[in-house]
Amino acid sequence: MTALALFASTYLLVMALGAQSLLVNNGRYLPAACNSLAIGSMNLVLFKLAPEASGAEIAGFLTGGPIGIVSAMWLLRRYHRRPA
Repeated sequence: MTALALFASTYLLVMALGAQSLLVNNGRYLPAACNSLAIGSMNLVLFKLAPEASGAEIAGFLTGGPIGIVSAMWLLRRYHRRPA
């Protein structure tokens, strides 16, 4: 269960970091500030779970990042193609 929690928190953290880059670059102050709360929350989960991680938990942690950034890139590209 901890491996899944590490995967999920890393996945969400990296997605939020990818979104943060876009929000900041586009001058979206309020969404960027709100997104920072998500980044901080996921960091807290990681700090709590990662220090005593086993092999499977480390694998969950390491796979969450690449999948998270690819998901963020796909979702943000899809979102920005929609007409306003």
